Amino acid sequence: MDYLTLLQVLDSTVRLATPLLLACLAGLFSERAGIFDIGLEGKMLLAAFFSAAVAYLTGSVWLGLLAGIGSSMVLAGLHGLASITFRGNQLISGVAINFLAAGMTVLIAQDWFKQGGRTPSLIGGARFEPITLPLADTLHPVPVIGPLYHDLISGHTILVYVAFLCVPATWWVLYRTRFGLRLRAVGENPAAVDTAGVSVVGLRYAAVAICGILCGIAGAYLATALQAGFVKDMTAGRGYIALAALIFAKWRPWYALSSTLLFGLLQAVALRYQNIDLGGVVIPVQVMDALPYILTVVILAGFVGKAIPPRAGGEPYVKER
Repeated sequence: MDYLTLLQVLDSTVRLATPLLLACLAGLFSERAGIFDIGLEGKMLLAAFFSAAVAYLTGSVWLGLLAGIGSSMVLAGLHGLASITFRGNQLISGVAINFLAAGMTVLIAQDWFKQGGRTPSLIGGARFEPITLPLADTLHPVPVIGPLYHDLISGHTILVYVAFLCVPATWWVLYRTRFGLRLRAVGENPAAVDTAGVSVVGLRYAAVAICGILCGIAGAYLATALQAGFVKDMTAGRGYIALAALIFAKWRPWYALSSTLLFGLLQAVALRYQNIDLGGVVIPVQVMDALPYILTVVILAGFVGKAIPPRAGGEPYVKER
């Protein structure tokens, strides 16, 4: 693999890892507060549709982004209502959200646009455009450093940089603020937090809301930056891969970055190398498409080690009277 090809693969890795990273951080906030959320897929999917639809109808990608975040937060609110207020089963609530989003997006898209459950292609101001960082063109001729800065670091949309900035921001919030300390405590021992006079319900709803915002950004990125519109089931299991990455990262922000980059690399390699010929034996394209998912299972089964989730995760809190 030459240097140029390596840069192209790494560039694809960054682009493909961005929605995984946002969804992984979303799950991290939720699960650190004791609310398991396998509905990341559904929130991303609904956000992808509404961001693309509103961006197309208004011509503004920023309005599309707000619509995506808003729709994701509606589903996050439903999950919070079912899991926190009514103390329902969190896994069932997440599954219901995924099914609801999968059906609703196709139904509304067909009703609005009559294009088989997809939105029209986004152009112009309805899409996020790549940003050229300062001195990128000037440094491009410089060997090694120039192409690395120009082709890998520069040239991404603003949501990519937002996603990567969310990693240190998440670390700071969780480990350097009172809110983060309380949030982590709620996931470990909600009774102790309640005894200290802090609202367990309020903290858990705050975590679910943050989860909704990040999933909304991830879905909007898929439809308005990575691609140019919404298509049926375009999340393609990314929400589940983000959950796998979260377990692989052991619920830590910096590990979440490395794990999502790893899964993004697997996807980039699978997309880059199709129909590989190994001495007359051609590996079908379907095998390469399935490779990231297969390796996800292999990595989780053999390389994660002991991953201990928050102790109060998945358990509704009942206040003692």
